[in-house]
Amino acid sequence: MSTQLLYYGLYLAPLLLVLWFYVRRHRRARTIHVTRLQDAVAQGLTEPATLHPVIDPRKCLGSGACVKACPEQALGIIDGKGYLVNASACIGHGACMAACPHDAIRLVFGTERRGVDIPLVKPDFETNVPGIFIAGELGGMGLIRKAVEQGRQAIESIAKRRNGAFPLDVLIVGAGPAGISASLGAMQHKLRFVTVEQEDSFGGTVYHYPRNKIVMTAPAELPLFGKMKMGEVSKEKLLEFWQGVLKQTGLAINFFERLETIRRDGGGFVVNTSKREYRARNVLLAIGRRGTPRKLGVPGEEQPKVVYRLVDPQQYRRRHVLVVGGGDSAIEAALAVAGVAGAQVALSYRGDAFGRVKPKNRDRLQAAQAQGRLRVLLESNVKQILADKVALEQKGRTSELRNDAVIVCAGGILPTPFLKDIGVLVETRFGTA
Repeated sequence: MSTQLLYYGLYLAPLLLVLWFYVRRHRRARTIHVTRLQDAVAQGLTEPATLHPVIDPRKCLGSGACVKACPEQALGIIDGKGYLVNASACIGHGACMAACPHDAIRLVFGTERRGVDIPLVKPDFETNVPGIFIAGELGGMGLIRKAVEQGRQAIESIAKRRNGAFPLDVLIVGAGPAGISASLGAMQHKLRFVTVEQEDSFGGTVYHYPRNKIVMTAPAELPLFGKMKMGEVSKEKLLEFWQGVLKQTGLAINFFERLETIRRDGGGFVVNTSKREYRARNVLLAIGRRGTPRKLGVPGEEQPKVVYRLVDPQQYRRRHVLVVGGGDSAIEAALAVAGVAGAQVALSYRGDAFGRVKPKNRDRLQAAQAQGRLRVLLESNVKQILADKVALEQKGRTSELRNDAVIVCAGGILPTPFLKDIGVLVETRFGTA
């Protein structure tokens, strides 16, 4: 009997050891995921900014495949079920949904408390207005890979309905990832087209990122070019890649040309830009959701020293800079300038706390404050911008700061009114796909 027990023990020992390691690992993972969720709740970071996963607990079996697939570590497993434990880190790429073996994940826009305006778009990317198409960030897909795919697919839909009655088969508005992909697709299908871009260069939202900001993308197929194979890449490297694509394919883009009006003309449209008028059978809007920068509306804001995006922190060397805003873009801009030699940086925010910023940015901000590299002015509002100073009101008191430059990071005014003016239906999504 003792011999049998010994044999059983020898057989069971490895199994028990494996089980012990398994339970220990899962307990440790659960502790990490619970801590992330608790930190997010405590900091008010429970509202995802974009497309994000919703997990059906009835279908979820806790395989952890979604957690492994998420490079942002936004997901976790708690008590055998998947959770969005770090909502502010989620960028909506959908890798978790593809990885889930039990179809327990769906991607949605908005939440029960915070709605997101999304234009109504059919599967072929045409809106409710026949001939007007939307692809990329404006339609809710801010990811580079998704935008590239949508631009290509939208042009494929347009190519099926070309009409010789108009000078152009399609006018493409925007030269971000969706617009570039659509333009290459138009060349491939030999469509008559023009691409206009209001900025002085291509890149869309990426073009407005601070220098050396890391951009996440994934392999995608570009018409006439082939596969773009990228993962994490700097803004400069990505723009350099786009430049190479344009040079190789000969794609021409009309820069410094802003869309102003679109009106119906028979079976097509008359489109007015800041430079000329076009007649096109179709219009593809491949513009971003950033829209027009939101201004402060204070005296002196028209001065050249006031800008609405940070391009190169080095230009602020040895200068007194005020950054205005309370989101991640404002904090990242302030930190970038604070890292420049001799720069004196103040960050003004009207709220009493930075409630919706990424934990990493919050930690970096606190470290910069502790080191004296950055001054934070909560509950403050800019009242007037003068040539060499800025007047601020903080908690009922007015003060002045020496100032050489102001960077306003207060978000943008979405192009929703413009869409409604041309008849495109826009709905507010509250946690729906």
